[in-house]
Amino acid sequence: MKSFDSLSEREILALAIGLEEEDARIYADFADGLREDYPASASVFEEMRNEESSHRRRLFELYRQRFGEHIPLIRREDVKGFIRRRPVWLARPLRLETVRQQAVTMEAEIRNFYTTAARRVSDAGIRQLLGDLAEEERSHETMARQLQKIKLTADVRVQEEEARRRLFVLQVIQPGLAGLMDGSVSTLAPLFAAAFATRDSWDAFVVGLAASVGAGISMGFAEALSDDGSLTGRGHPWARGFVCGLMTTLGGIGHTLPFLIQRFSVATTVAVIVVAAELGVISWVRHRYMDTPFLAAAFQVVVGGVLVFLSGILIGSS
Repeated sequence: MKSFDSLSEREILALAIGLEEEDARIYADFADGLREDYPASASVFEEMRNEESSHRRRLFELYRQRFGEHIPLIRREDVKGFIRRRPVWLARPLRLETVRQQAVTMEAEIRNFYTTAARRVSDAGIRQLLGDLAEEERSHETMARQLQKIKLTADVRVQEEEARRRLFVLQVIQPGLAGLMDGSVSTLAPLFAAAFATRDSWDAFVVGLAASVGAGISMGFAEALSDDGSLTGRGHPWARGFVCGLMTTLGGIGHTLPFLIQRFSVATTVAVIVVAAELGVISWVRHRYMDTPFLAAAFQVVVGGVLVFLSGILIGSS
């Protein structure tokens, strides 16, 4: 990597052209990634892409006047001081607030580049253009806000918030809830069967821990392999699998930990209280995010949990 101070005027212009082209393509990726769920925000980034393309054309025209047609390939990765960016295609599906924050960072970085570059060059024409672009980049944040005021009306914002909520439910809540329900309910039978069969807290803890971890791994792979998200919009399969597997394990661990208490009767009582709390949390999440009436959600969850709980006790006591 070269230091910025070592670049010639020709190299500075070539770098500026490359930076503008990269930013324009990133804004185009933002617009493409947001268009389906956030069309108004996508149009904002499309306008910003057009601005960056215009900057690139002006830089190229000046470069051709001063140095000819050939532009050396100088990338941001070749010069010290630039922030390393994560490729947009690795970040799908795009999160609206994350994208907006990245755009602010990009504008600040390119503005600082032009301000510093304008002080480094001696050619009056190049210095003038770099200074003008620095001012224009400074105004881009204002432009983005104005575009948002025009395009992101109150109704549009409500629609985008609803779309964001829908994506959050599809990509996080649904796999997490499925895992939590499976971990909290399915591990009840082996845990309490072992507890009442052995009357030993440690044996029950070992069985519960094994059941929780095993269920988490199984549910995580099942969720990840069930849908790649390309058609359903449910997000990256391995991210969903991780959420589902983690919540499955946590759901089982919650009522397993009380069996670290040596006194069996106390451990069992605490575990039953934890189970009741877990079923209450599941009911609330279903009510909050799945629009299920709370009493109906509680009834469905509690009935299933009680049946599994009783089956474990009956089997363990037999």
